[in-house]
Amino acid sequence: MFHLIHDLGPGGAEHVLVDLARVANGAGIEMTVVSMMPTTGLRYPEILRNLGVGVHSLELRAWWDPRGPGRLRRLIADLRPHLLHSHLKHADVVAGRVASSLSIPHVSTLHVIEDEVSVLGRLKRWVGARSRRRTAAMTIAVSDAQRQWYLDMSGEDPGRVVTLRNGVPDPGPTDLAVRAAVRRELGIGPEAVVATMVAVMRPGKGHDVLLDALPLFHDGIVVVLVGDGELAAEVRDRARRFEGRVIVTGFREDVPRLLAGSDLLIHPSQADALPTAVVQAAAGGLPVVASKVGGIPEIVTDESGILIPPGDRAGLALAVNRLAADPGARLLMGKVARERYEELFTSAIWLDGLLRVYEVALHNNR
Repeated sequence: MFHLIHDLGPGGAEHVLVDLARVANGAGIEMTVVSMMPTTGLRYPEILRNLGVGVHSLELRAWWDPRGPGRLRRLIADLRPHLLHSHLKHADVVAGRVASSLSIPHVSTLHVIEDEVSVLGRLKRWVGARSRRRTAAMTIAVSDAQRQWYLDMSGEDPGRVVTLRNGVPDPGPTDLAVRAAVRRELGIGPEAVVATMVAVMRPGKGHDVLLDALPLFHDGIVVVLVGDGELAAEVRDRARRFEGRVIVTGFREDVPRLLAGSDLLIHPSQADALPTAVVQAAAGGLPVVASKVGGIPEIVTDESGILIPPGDRAGLALAVNRLAADPGARLLMGKVARERYEELFTSAIWLDGLLRVYEVALHNNR
């Protein structure tokens, strides 16, 4: 299967392809990933290749570069995939043009909910939706909330839009030795309560909300910020003001391992369809404090975490302080979170659903 994505820099959609690559071979799915943009110097292409995935680049100068369809068409002619699976609207448009001209079944996955966009953003959103309506056999929404948003926005036939929640590989039981090792590496004492945030450092993800709330956190809480992105320098600069209370790790490949050294996850984003980090926290049996937006309530319930209004700094601090002071509550919530992972978010469930979508797309193309 060909997976076309706009680029392979740090990001949620890009990481989904890495998680899929970790389990695809066992399900008989042969993956090839094509980035529209250059991949030189990026980590995800290297990780994918190490997992046995073929990685190619269309070497475009921009996401809307008009040379995209021609370059993808030539690559497909050489490699002859059975199906073209695109991710995000720029790739959807290119994939749609090529798939229809070559009679290759096309599947699209939505990864974001785009509510607050500019006039130009609305135009691009409309172009992507029109392309999917014309060429995609199936469009995958990663949460019920995202599916409803997309149907309301696009006017698409509901029968062609399916909810398929992304899964993550099972990290297995928490190893106390790993937990201790992670804390030693980060310079965190065993008595600290570790609240970790894993997110690309870009506007809307809530790093500003967390850092604004941090003066209200009780002593003994250490915040670990994992990720990279356009706001990384600003986040690091603000974090320096909280010496000893905030650790910025940058981009990390071993997020499940870092979560094993944590006590809870914080995810104060303004919008999210189905954040991978929150699913990873559930897999690791961690309670979550997160914004009540998008698909997050489909992962986090009142029994497995605390949901707060987006942008609520005081509410964020109150929730984190409550969990920090109550290890029993963290344990119980973590247990429920793990049960929810096993019910909805395992790799096996995800792969089974993905294969069924592929079967429909291939059948409809005969």
